[in-house]
Amino acid sequence: MQADSSPFKIILGSSSIARRKILAEMGYEFTLMSADIDEKSIRKDKPEELVMALAEAKADAITSKLHSLNNPEGSESAILIAADTAGAISQKLPLGDYTKDAVEPTLLITADQVVVYEGAVREKPSSKEEAWEFIKGYSGRQAATVSSVLATNLKTGIRKGGWDRVEIFFHEIPDETIEKLIEEGNVLYVAGALIIEHPLILPLVKDVMGTTDSVMGLPKALTEKLIKEVL
Repeated sequence: MQADSSPFKIILGSSSIARRKILAEMGYEFTLMSADIDEKSIRKDKPEELVMALAEAKADAITSKLHSLNNPEGSESAILIAADTAGAISQKLPLGDYTKDAVEPTLLITADQVVVYEGAVREKPSSKEEAWEFIKGYSGRQAATVSSVLATNLKTGIRKGGWDRVEIFFHEIPDETIEKLIEEGNVLYVAGALIIEHPLILPLVKDVMGTTDSVMGLPKALTEKLIKEVL
């Protein structure tokens, strides 16, 4: 469905440039918002459960912030929620654009991703040293990405989510390549310090069992499926 003909609006609840690019490639126009949550405070045993819980927490934070912004005379609890999620929105929507009284529904899309390496879950590296360790570990081996997508219909309250896993196999990754990636810095802000579409990494990817858009953080097929389900 093209953006100009879609009978709904979309909020992308993410600051990820890759997710923004993918959703635009899918033909949608959207408003950008990002949730300011403490991701480390949410822990689950399984990577699939973790990414789903994080996507839900992001949706909850943004939804709460939206309600508090548009109900300034709301309850004390609403004010506390707004304080806890300060900065959750990078762009405001006019009142009525997403509420239950709106003519057109607004869909909130949130997502999360982790890398799984030898059974261990890897999120964003905490330092350059950890990023180096992550990337070096992929050399000549394999890793997997687990990505979640959650679609929330802000008009009806219907929420549907799912996850996708992709296996990635690597050739040897030279130390000088890792040095360049660390110096550039982008790998410090992504799960597992892994950007397979990066010009320095792409030639070193031996095989991918899954889709590149899923590895980048927003599986297109799953996103389309969830959009249809919440509508």
